[in-house]
Amino acid sequence: MNKTGQGGIALLGLCVLLGLGLLGYQLAGAALAVKNLERTVTVKGLSEQEVAATVATWPVSFQLADNNLDALFARIDTNTQIIIDFLAEYGISGDEVTLSAPEVTDLFAQQWGNKQNITFRYTANASVTVYSKNIDAVRKAMANLVALGKKGIVISRTNMHEQQFLFTELSALKPTMIEDATKNARAVAEKFAQDSNSKLGKIKSARQGQFSITDRDSTTPHIKKVRVVTTVEYYLSD
Repeated sequence: MNKTGQGGIALLGLCVLLGLGLLGYQLAGAALAVKNLERTVTVKGLSEQEVAATVATWPVSFQLADNNLDALFARIDTNTQIIIDFLAEYGISGDEVTLSAPEVTDLFAQQWGNKQNITFRYTANASVTVYSKNIDAVRKAMANLVALGKKGIVISRTNMHEQQFLFTELSALKPTMIEDATKNARAVAEKFAQDSNSKLGKIKSARQGQFSITDRDSTTPHIKKVRVVTTVEYYLSD
């Protein structure tokens, strides 16, 4: 091979080396740029509101016992009407009241137990259930439940544990609360960026948490706390 050919090959090799070096430099720069682009911070934003319950459900349950089945059902009807009248005194109308079929037990028909010690053959459990948007009226009636006891109605012990106050207008709160939670998340992210000498960029991803509705505390179940947490990831730049 002559010197001219050898020189051409050497020049070609040098060009290849220079090209590879330039490509490597460019790739390194691109990788560095991508790395800088992927600098992010993930923060959580909270929004909370206290709201009044919009619906109250309250089963007023009572118990009776008798040896005569006809007399037992007559007493059930009487007690039911007494409860309906009692509720009406507080502005709870008949449209807000549901009557359930009574549960009657014949103790003589049971396969266990000593029948000789049975005082009353029949026992009954019945309830009048209130479903009302008039929260104040229901609360006042609950506070004066002793009035039914004075009229001879034996209220079931589980009665007060089954009452519920519900908030049913969450859809009206959602847009504002999500906006507030997102603003709160951005404020946290901006403080982080400031402390780290960075600039806050666009949102990379965002996730809305589930809304929760809980009692404000155990003594005020008619006041609810609505809560939502959003998780937002932002880009950071120098």
